[in-house]
Amino acid sequence: MRLAFVWLAFGAALAAQTEITVRVQNRTLKMPLEEYVAGVLAGEVNIFRSEEALKAAAVVARTYALRFRGRHKAEGFDFCETTRCQDLRLDAVNARVTRAAEETEGELLWYQGALVAAFYHRHCGGRTEAASELWPDMAAPYLRVQSDTYCIARGRDEWSASISARDLQQALSLDWPVGSVEVRSRTHSGRVRRLRIDGQDLTADALHIAVGRALGWHLLKSASYEVFSRSDKFLFQGYGSGHGVGLCQAGAEQRGEDGQNYAQILSFYYPGTVIGINARGFRWRLLGGERVDVFSTREAEERELVAIADRMLAEAERRAGFRYAGRPRLRVYPTVAAFRDATGEPGQVAGSTVGSTIRLQPSPALRSLGTLESTVLHEMLHVVLESRAHPSLPEWFREGLTLYLAEPGGSAASNAYRQWRSRVASLVSRHGRDTVLRWLGAGLPPGVTDDSGQR
Repeated sequence: MRLAFVWLAFGAALAAQTEITVRVQNRTLKMPLEEYVAGVLAGEVNIFRSEEALKAAAVVARTYALRFRGRHKAEGFDFCETTRCQDLRLDAVNARVTRAAEETEGELLWYQGALVAAFYHRHCGGRTEAASELWPDMAAPYLRVQSDTYCIARGRDEWSASISARDLQQALSLDWPVGSVEVRSRTHSGRVRRLRIDGQDLTADALHIAVGRALGWHLLKSASYEVFSRSDKFLFQGYGSGHGVGLCQAGAEQRGEDGQNYAQILSFYYPGTVIGINARGFRWRLLGGERVDVFSTREAEERELVAIADRMLAEAERRAGFRYAGRPRLRVYPTVAAFRDATGEPGQVAGSTVGSTIRLQPSPALRSLGTLESTVLHEMLHVVLESRAHPSLPEWFREGLTLYLAEPGGSAASNAYRQWRSRVASLVSRHGRDTVLRWLGAGLPPGVTDDSGQR
């Protein structure tokens, strides 16, 4: 049974998180959810100066991804890389956006037990829009009209667009040049709802799509505008950018700069919602630690883990033979289901590691099995070893070395893991522990094999 517990506690070296499939430059890519979130932050809000606004945007991007996952299912992927879904810029990801994703990992917006339709836009012009005005089936009470003075602290983002009668003819596929454009009705927020163009009724959204596809999406930046006739042209004068529903990026950034935290920012733009890693609204709390940041949703139950995490990091460094330069994060999920949903791991796996972040099932469950400290040590070894691992090292060497250092005399229940540990033990026997540890950073030398003759 002890061997089974070892296998159940350790699992894979790199977590198979919830994956998002994205169409990027005519290629379909699969990536972990948190990598996708960092890429969206790089595309949507990389210019944010406020760390709290970045974190608010991370929660929104993550919620949007899970709520609307499969938007392009018929085409074989979840999302495109453009602002029609979420603007994804993988080549622009930096330490700031990565940190915002990491510090809010797994956190989502919920309303009455369901994921929020987390719409957002660039600039509301001082007043957000009700989702029901654009999408009648989205009559969510948390997506309503409200004034946003923070958005206009630096102006209303005014714009103008001059469109010729013949260009409008082309965009609307008419048989004649457009002679008149008249606003017929507005929403409660003041945005254009319907227009009459040469005697034909048209929604503002239909005009926006037609003009955007034919003439460019930069022309009609929002539905907050007036229309004036100028000879054979029509002048659209407006303000704001985007549909106005949900979080206003300009307002969120200003709120963050004025001292609001990300929870306060989100509570304004999505009133009545809660932040949590599941529908019950569990939120991360930083418990501290001398060298490890331990996050938990149940502070009283996890206090003991802070000392264990610091001690296991020191032990992992001792076994690896070098000091880890970073500061690991350890997140303890409140339930097995929450752990499984966030990491993509099966319920029998108790711990997994991505980069410098360790995720664990609830510590009372591991403590009852007698595997809490050994699980934390194993995952700390992954953090320490991967910080110096040469890119060319095969998976069997990485995982086998971790297993060997975690428990040199033991063996894993999995056949593959048992073989990997055995192969590393064979190398240590033949070449010495110090030599094998040097290969961690240098890669396996040419011609080096284990007893099976394999590299």
